[in-house]
Amino acid sequence: MPEVNSQQPISSAARIVEEYAVGKRDFEKAELGEANLQNLDLKGANFSYADLSTANLSGANLRGCDLSFADLSKADLQNADLRGAMLFSANLRQADLQGTKLEKADCDHNTHFPPDFDYIKAGININKMPV
Repeated sequence: MPEVNSQQPISSAARIVEEYAVGKRDFEKAELGEANLQNLDLKGANFSYADLSTANLSGANLRGCDLSFADLSKADLQNADLRGAMLFSANLRQADLQGTKLEKADCDHNTHFPPDFDYIKAGININKMPV
C-alpha cells in the first residue's frame, strides 16, 4: 500500500470511504465542506478540526466520532447518529439537527448549537475539554 502524505488533508468523500474500508480512522483536518457522506458508516472516526461546513451527513453513523473543533456550521445532520460523539468546541450553528441522535455526546461551553436548540433535552453532556 502506498504511503499517504499525512500533511495533505483529505478532500474527497470517495477517499474517506476507501480509507475507512481498509481500517483508517484518522481524518483530522479533512476538508469536506461540500462532501456527500449520506448514510455512510463512519463510526469511531476522528474528524477533529475538519471542515464539514456544508456536508451532507444525513443518516450517517458518526457514533463515537471525534468532531472536536470541527466546522459543521451548515451541515445536514438529519437523522444522523452522533451518540457518544465528542463535540468539544464544534461549530453547529446552522446545522440541520432534525432527528439527529445525540445522546451521551460530549460538548463544552465553546460548542455552538443552532439558536433555540435544547442540548439538555437532546441528552448531550457538557464537560470540560479532556486534557
